[in-house]
Amino acid sequence: MADATALLASGAGLAMGAGLAIGMGAIGSGLSQGAIGSAVIGAAVEKPEWEKNVLFYMVIPESLIIFAFVIAILLVTKI
Repeated sequence: MADATALLASGAGLAMGAGLAIGMGAIGSGLSQGAIGSAVIGAAVEKPEWEKNVLFYMVIPESLIIFAFVIAILLVTKI
């Protein structure tokens, strides 16, 4: 048990955590962009005045991957 704890506290565990942070963030962002994108495009077809809001609604899920990138940087630099 002590060996596993030492391995996770070393660079290997931190790199694994950083990879999981980026990977899970990208998967979540992609799934939410797919769902939001189809709904927003459908709404914009029905009401053309909502067309300018489409970009805003597509950018919101991208904040997930930015937060995941920040967490990965914090893990790798051991802050």
